[in-house]
Amino acid sequence: MKRFVVLLAACLTAGVAAGADASTDPLSWLGRISSAAHKLNYTGTFSYQSGKNVETSRIAHLVDGGAEFEKLEALDGSPREVVRNNEEVQCFLPDQKLVIVDQSAARRGFPARLPSSPSALAENYRIRKGEVVRIAGLESQQIILEPKDDMRFGHQFWADVNSGLLLRARLIGEKGESIEQFAFNEVQIGVPFDKEKVKPRFVRGPDWKVAQARGNDVKVEDTGWIFRNSIPGFRQVVSVTRPARKDRAEAYHVVFSDGLAAISVFIEPLPSKPGHQSGMSANGAVNIFRRTVADHQITALGEVPQAALVRIADGVEVRKR
Repeated sequence: MKRFVVLLAACLTAGVAAGADASTDPLSWLGRISSAAHKLNYTGTFSYQSGKNVETSRIAHLVDGGAEFEKLEALDGSPREVVRNNEEVQCFLPDQKLVIVDQSAARRGFPARLPSSPSALAENYRIRKGEVVRIAGLESQQIILEPKDDMRFGHQFWADVNSGLLLRARLIGEKGESIEQFAFNEVQIGVPFDKEKVKPRFVRGPDWKVAQARGNDVKVEDTGWIFRNSIPGFRQVVSVTRPARKDRAEAYHVVFSDGLAAISVFIEPLPSKPGHQSGMSANGAVNIFRRTVADHQITALGEVPQAALVRIADGVEVRKR
């Protein structure tokens, strides 16, 4: 019996090692993770944790002839459901009888946390392999990304050794603390295509409202604003005008990203009523910095260190005619 246990342990170890060594290059692992999130069929439930806040969601992701379909349903709190057909995203809020329509070009939700071409991440992160551990019943390879400066946080990813699907993602703060984490509780990979799994559960009735959140593309040089300060590795990936709030004119929205971290900047006229905020605040893992420029409120936010937000926001100026 003792020899059998030793032999069994050796076989399991060899099996794990064989799976883990399928790719010894950590950059290749990032490519597998990025591809798997978009090209595989999978369903499951995962948890999101930030501080004391824990939320659980159900996800179904299906691919048919290159077209992507996805449904994300919140299992805690008020009912919420996000349905995606390729680039179109619909967010159903049944309590408010509201559907918000947007596009997913700049969205990277779990498990699609990585850019399509992750090789450029090596310019700003030190990337290495970590341990092989079990997550949601599957052997997973850990990949660690450590920032090379203080303008971004670190990341830890765990991917299924067979499929490359991301099973856990953790954001690491400046002191090595865990800021937030996504992790599958259970997952099925390679499920058959069934369009019913990605159809919205809520029926939009005649009394529902539809809010268009899509932005209109615009060049930065045509907006009347300039961004004096840049951060190495961050480039502009979004530049749009968005529908106004009830008490404000149209807002300008620009996003800078290094492929993982992203900084959103909103520029909008100050409201007619006093009470706008300035300075630094936070909402969970998202830091927020506000300042006023030429009767406009500048809001910079993102899952990045405070210094990065201040640097970008302090460089926002009115373009001289």
